[in-house]
Amino acid sequence: ALIAGVLIGIVSAINRNKWPDYSGMLAAISGISVPGFWLGLVLIQLFSVELGWFPTGGIDSWKSYVLPSITLGAGIMSMLARFSRSSMLETMREDYIRTGRAKGLHEFIVVGRHALRNSLIQVVTVAGLQFGFLLGGSVMVETVFSIPGLGRLLVDSISFRDYTVIQAELLLFATEFILINLIVDLLYGVLNPKIRYSSN
Repeated sequence: ALIAGVLIGIVSAINRNKWPDYSGMLAAISGISVPGFWLGLVLIQLFSVELGWFPTGGIDSWKSYVLPSITLGAGIMSMLARFSRSSMLETMREDYIRTGRAKGLHEFIVVGRHALRNSLIQVVTVAGLQFGFLLGGSVMVETVFSIPGLGRLLVDSISFRDYTVIQAELLLFATEFILINLIVDLLYGVLNPKIRYSSN
């Protein structure tokens, strides 16, 4: 989701108001608008029932991860694509981008080395926040694809009032979310060295 969303956002920003931009944003809006459970059922019908390429549920091999991963990542990819595009467009309006082009730098260097690195700060922030969506969305995906995961275990534990398991899972989810936010904060300093200097 992160790789595909950023790539779609970059291509859309570079080709603003052209067909790659319209196609990328149409895909992004569609991914945000489509409910995850409906997308999962459509993927099962198309690729499992009709074509027989992937299993309908459970975890047997690497093929079992394809459809659930697409279902879980579609909404996040769409969100990251839109944020990547807007962040990239905002960065490409900065003075140092115009200065780089005026110096005769190749467009690939201007976009890849200067614009992309500075625009990724906002994208990393959104990606970290979307990790919470992954924790919540996994319950729906595990139910649709009959995956015995932590999400279904939490729902079943609530149904059976197994408070020990509920507390353990909530502690695990909270720890994961805190660690992801810590990694996001550390990535700020990697992407922008000025943040490291200002914190010192």
